[in-house]
Amino acid sequence: MSDRIRATYQFDTGIDPERAAAIIAGEQSSGTFVALARESDEIKDRSAARIERLEPRGAPDSPPLPGAVGADVRRFELVLSWPVETVGASIGSLMATIAGNLFELREVAGLKLLDFTLPAQFAATCPGPAFGIAGTREISGIAEGPLVGTIIKPSVGLDPAQTAEVVADLCRGGIDFIKDDELQSDAPLCPFDARLAEVSKVLDRHEAETGRRPLYAINLTGEIDEMCARHDAVLAAGGNCVMVNLNSVGPAGLLALRRHAKLPIHGHRNGWGYLGRSENNGWAYPAWHKIWRLAGADHMHVNALANKFWEPNDSVLASARACHDPLFPDAPMTVMPVFSSGQTVHQVHETWARLGSADLIHTAGGGIMGHPDGIAAGVDALRRAWDAAIAGIPLDEAAQSSPALARARDTFA
Repeated sequence: MSDRIRATYQFDTGIDPERAAAIIAGEQSSGTFVALARESDEIKDRSAARIERLEPRGAPDSPPLPGAVGADVRRFELVLSWPVETVGASIGSLMATIAGNLFELREVAGLKLLDFTLPAQFAATCPGPAFGIAGTREISGIAEGPLVGTIIKPSVGLDPAQTAEVVADLCRGGIDFIKDDELQSDAPLCPFDARLAEVSKVLDRHEAETGRRPLYAINLTGEIDEMCARHDAVLAAGGNCVMVNLNSVGPAGLLALRRHAKLPIHGHRNGWGYLGRSENNGWAYPAWHKIWRLAGADHMHVNALANKFWEPNDSVLASARACHDPLFPDAPMTVMPVFSSGQTVHQVHETWARLGSADLIHTAGGGIMGHPDGIAAGVDALRRAWDAAIAGIPLDEAAQSSPALARARDTFA
């Protein structure tokens, strides 16, 4: 494996592209806006960023970023590399290097970090997921197929006892996975400690009666000390999963939690849109999600097919495949992608056909709890849809032998 960090960008500029690329490389390594005596040829040979590739990609469809100089803006694919010795195997320094001031340069009319690869040193120093796909399956007891899951709804407004009532209904319905909404952490109306206590009673009772305990990813987002203390409370209560809002706690927060935790960490991506939605600026998901894999997330949200947001299906599938791709030959750090957003039985067959894997959590809120015959029917319908998809049986054919699936098909059409 190379001893250099490599990052690939979609790059727009209105000036000479080689000059603009050299300015970026200098800004993100040894250079500044004027030549300095101490930036010797020896230092540049040892420490400067290299332009590994600069290839034309036509004219961009989007307008240039504010303040960009030049005219006749053209698009390129730019690959830069840095020696790991000048960065270190540090997530914080990595982000400053590959996604720092380069976005702010006047010579840049558009810049999107598409992906990056890392030397093996990062595999040794970054913890990565403790559980990932295999560990999540072991704890959940779901050896094959997706984990069928849902989100506590309403998102906010329920007190701890009401939240526990929803969890009880979901447990009776046979759900595999339950998560708090990203908006619910430790609000005065539904404090974390009280919510954990009430929900744990329900989960304990269900496990005693059935021998089965669904994963419950309780949202412990907060300051580092708070998150570690909340994790310990979940562990002491017999819990089996915790959740954090990744952009809220940052890589340092996730790293601290990961090094402390003994439970799977469910990573919610809320806020990713302000980094990834722009066509010509920010981060692409395959690059962005690697930061959180390195830092220790076990599950990563990827949106879902035919979702309620802006993202096209091809982008969602690329994100899910990225979660399955190994980061390093000897340390894959693969994570469980989480499909979520407006999901019903109607997205299952295409998800299976295009992804070709059931190593995922498929969460449906209204698609389960909105089933006219109740939550158990909603869970059964989604699970039967997946069974049919994997077996190569069309949805309409499978619905002929499943009233729950037929009702879900017709209700959510």
